[in-house]
Amino acid sequence: MISRDLTFIVGGARSGKSAYAERLAADSGLPVTYIATAAVPVGAYADSEFNERIGHHRARRPAHWGLVEASLDLAGALDAAAAPGRCVLIDCLTLWLATLLCPPDSESPRPDWRERIDAFAAACERARGTVLVVSNEIGMGVVPMGAATRLYVDELGRLNQRIAALADRATLVAAGLPLVLKAPQS
Repeated sequence: MISRDLTFIVGGARSGKSAYAERLAADSGLPVTYIATAAVPVGAYADSEFNERIGHHRARRPAHWGLVEASLDLAGALDAAAAPGRCVLIDCLTLWLATLLCPPDSESPRPDWRERIDAFAAACERARGTVLVVSNEIGMGVVPMGAATRLYVDELGRLNQRIAALADRATLVAAGLPLVLKAPQS
Protein backbone atom coordinates (compact mmCIF):
# COMPACT_ATOMS: atom_id res chain seq x y z
CA MET A 1 0.00 0.00 0.00
CA ILE A 2 1.31 3.43 -0.91
CA SER A 3 0.91 5.73 2.04
CA ARG A 4 2.48 9.12 1.53
CA ASP A 5 4.65 10.61 -1.16
CA LEU A 6 5.65 14.10 0.02
CA THR A 7 7.78 16.31 -2.21
CA PHE A 8 9.10 19.69 -1.04
CA ILE A 9 9.97 22.19 -3.79
CA VAL A 10 11.84 25.34 -2.87
CA GLY A 11 13.36 28.19 -4.84
CA GLY A 12 13.64 31.93 -5.15
CA ALA A 13 11.09 34.33 -6.58
CA ARG A 14 10.43 33.60 -10.26
CA SER A 15 12.74 30.57 -10.13
CA GLY A 16 10.25 28.28 -11.85
CA LYS A 17 9.33 26.32 -8.71
CA SER A 18 5.56 26.59 -9.21
CA ALA A 19 5.75 25.60 -12.87
CA TYR A 20 7.96 22.65 -11.91
CA ALA A 21 5.48 21.55 -9.22
CA GLU A 22 2.61 21.88 -11.70
CA ARG A 23 4.48 19.65 -14.18
CA LEU A 24 5.01 17.04 -11.45
CA ALA A 25 1.31 17.17 -10.59
CA ALA A 26 0.26 16.84 -14.24
CA ASP A 27 2.77 14.04 -14.85
CA SER A 28 1.47 12.09 -11.83
CA GLY A 29 -1.60 11.05 -13.84
CA LEU A 30 -3.65 11.46 -10.66
CA PRO A 31 -6.61 13.74 -10.00
CA VAL A 32 -5.08 17.00 -8.72
CA THR A 33 -6.27 19.38 -6.03
CA TYR A 34 -4.44 22.71 -6.05
CA ILE A 35 -4.39 24.41 -2.66
CA ALA A 36 -3.77 28.13 -3.12
CA THR A 37 -2.57 29.89 0.01
CA ALA A 38 -2.58 33.52 -1.11
CA ALA A 39 -4.94 35.81 0.74
CA VAL A 40 -6.23 38.01 -2.08
CA PRO A 41 -5.78 41.64 -1.02
CA VAL A 42 -9.01 43.67 -1.01
CA GLY A 43 -10.11 47.16 -0.10
CA ALA A 44 -7.31 49.35 1.20
CA TYR A 45 -4.95 46.39 0.81
CA ALA A 46 -5.77 45.77 -2.86
CA ASP A 47 -2.67 45.26 -4.96
CA SER A 48 -3.09 45.07 -8.73
CA GLU A 49 0.39 43.60 -9.33
CA PHE A 50 -0.24 40.81 -6.82
CA ASN A 51 -3.64 40.14 -8.39
CA GLU A 52 -1.86 39.81 -11.76
CA ARG A 53 0.46 37.20 -10.23
CA ILE A 54 -2.55 35.25 -8.98
CA GLY A 55 -4.15 35.54 -12.41
CA HIS A 56 -1.01 34.15 -14.04
CA HIS A 57 -1.12 31.10 -11.76
CA ARG A 58 -4.84 30.62 -12.41
CA ALA A 59 -4.37 30.78 -16.18
CA ARG A 60 -1.59 28.19 -16.08
CA ARG A 61 -3.61 25.61 -14.09
CA PRO A 62 -5.64 23.03 -16.00
CA ALA A 63 -9.39 23.68 -15.69
CA HIS A 64 -10.07 20.12 -14.51
CA TRP A 65 -7.90 20.46 -11.40
CA GLY A 66 -9.73 20.99 -8.16
CA LEU A 67 -9.06 24.25 -6.33
CA VAL A 68 -9.10 24.98 -2.61
CA GLU A 69 -8.25 28.42 -1.28
CA ALA A 70 -6.71 28.10 2.17
CA SER A 71 -5.10 31.29 3.39
CA LEU A 72 -5.35 30.23 7.05
CA ASP A 73 -6.42 26.60 7.62
CA LEU A 74 -3.82 24.86 5.50
CA ALA A 75 -3.83 21.79 7.75
CA GLY A 76 -7.58 21.35 7.33
CA ALA A 77 -7.35 21.83 3.57
CA LEU A 78 -4.59 19.22 3.29
CA ASP A 79 -6.48 16.78 5.52
CA ALA A 80 -9.58 17.13 3.34
CA ALA A 81 -7.77 16.81 -0.01
CA ALA A 82 -5.04 14.22 0.57
CA ALA A 83 -5.97 10.63 -0.19
CA PRO A 84 -4.46 7.57 -1.85
CA GLY A 85 -4.67 7.90 -5.62
CA ARG A 86 -4.82 11.69 -5.49
CA CYS A 87 -2.27 14.50 -5.88
CA VAL A 88 -2.33 17.68 -3.80
CA LEU A 89 -0.24 20.68 -4.81
CA ILE A 90 0.19 23.40 -2.16
CA ASP A 91 1.41 26.73 -3.51
CA CYS A 92 2.91 28.17 -1.38
CA LEU A 93 4.09 28.17 2.23
CA THR A 94 5.63 31.61 1.78
CA LEU A 95 2.31 33.38 1.29
CA TRP A 96 0.58 31.27 3.93
CA LEU A 97 3.18 32.20 6.55
CA ALA A 98 2.94 35.86 5.53
CA THR A 99 -0.80 35.75 6.24
CA LEU A 100 -0.11 34.27 9.67
CA LEU A 101 2.72 36.62 10.67
CA CYS A 102 1.63 39.77 8.85
CA PRO A 103 -2.18 39.76 8.70
CA PRO A 104 -3.47 42.76 6.72
CA ASP A 105 -5.76 43.88 9.53
CA SER A 106 -3.19 43.81 12.34
CA GLU A 107 0.26 45.02 13.29
CA SER A 108 0.96 41.75 15.11
CA PRO A 109 1.12 38.12 14.06
CA ARG A 110 -2.01 36.01 14.49
CA PRO A 111 -1.99 34.71 18.07
CA ASP A 112 -2.35 31.11 16.84
CA TRP A 113 0.40 31.17 14.20
CA ARG A 114 2.60 28.59 15.94
CA GLU A 115 -0.31 26.21 16.44
CA ARG A 116 -1.25 26.52 12.75
CA ILE A 117 2.33 25.65 11.73
CA ASP A 118 2.33 22.64 14.08
CA ALA A 119 -1.05 21.54 12.71
CA PHE A 120 0.20 21.81 9.12
CA ALA A 121 3.34 19.77 9.87
CA ALA A 122 1.17 17.12 11.53
CA ALA A 123 -1.15 17.11 8.48
CA CYS A 124 1.90 16.54 6.25
CA GLU A 125 2.92 13.58 8.42
CA ARG A 126 -0.50 11.92 8.21
CA ALA A 127 -1.27 12.83 4.59
CA ARG A 128 -1.85 9.98 2.18
CA GLY A 129 -1.33 10.11 -1.56
CA THR A 130 0.98 12.42 -3.45
CA VAL A 131 1.60 15.83 -1.86
CA LEU A 132 3.69 18.58 -3.46
CA VAL A 133 4.58 21.55 -1.24
CA VAL A 134 6.06 24.73 -2.75
CA SER A 135 7.93 27.40 -0.80
CA ASN A 136 10.38 30.23 -1.33
CA GLU A 137 13.99 30.17 -0.22
CA ILE A 138 14.54 33.66 1.10
CA GLY A 139 17.29 33.12 3.65
CA MET A 140 20.30 33.13 1.34
CA GLY A 141 21.03 36.82 1.75
CA VAL A 142 21.97 39.18 4.54
CA VAL A 143 20.14 39.31 7.87
CA PRO A 144 17.20 41.66 7.21
CA MET A 145 16.61 44.90 9.05
CA GLY A 146 13.58 45.16 11.32
CA ALA A 147 12.25 42.71 13.88
CA ALA A 148 9.12 41.78 11.90
CA THR A 149 11.12 40.98 8.77
CA ARG A 150 13.67 38.95 10.74
CA LEU A 151 10.85 37.01 12.40
CA TYR A 152 9.36 36.22 8.98
CA VAL A 153 12.67 35.15 7.41
CA ASP A 154 13.62 33.07 10.45
CA GLU A 155 10.24 31.36 10.70
CA LEU A 156 10.06 30.61 6.98
CA GLY A 157 13.53 29.06 7.22
CA ARG A 158 12.41 26.93 10.16
CA LEU A 159 9.18 25.94 8.39
CA ASN A 160 11.07 25.01 5.22
CA GLN A 161 13.51 22.88 7.22
CA ARG A 162 10.67 21.17 9.05
CA ILE A 163 8.74 20.24 5.90
CA ALA A 164 11.92 19.24 4.03
CA ALA A 165 12.78 16.88 6.89
CA LEU A 166 9.34 15.23 6.60
CA ALA A 167 9.53 15.04 2.82
CA ASP A 168 10.46 11.97 0.83
CA ARG A 169 11.95 14.28 -1.81
CA ALA A 170 13.22 17.85 -1.81
CA THR A 171 14.11 19.86 -4.89
CA LEU A 172 15.66 23.31 -5.24
CA VAL A 173 14.62 25.12 -8.42
CA ALA A 174 16.92 27.86 -9.71
CA ALA A 175 16.66 29.49 -13.14
CA GLY A 176 13.96 26.96 -14.01
CA LEU A 177 16.27 24.01 -13.36
CA PRO A 178 15.51 21.45 -10.66
CA LEU A 179 18.34 20.32 -8.38
CA VAL A 180 17.53 17.29 -6.25
CA LEU A 181 18.40 17.91 -2.61
CA LYS A 182 16.84 14.77 -1.19
CA ALA A 183 15.67 11.56 -2.84
CA PRO A 184 14.04 8.43 -1.41
CA GLN A 185 16.42 5.87 -0.03
CA SER A 186 16.56 2.71 -2.14
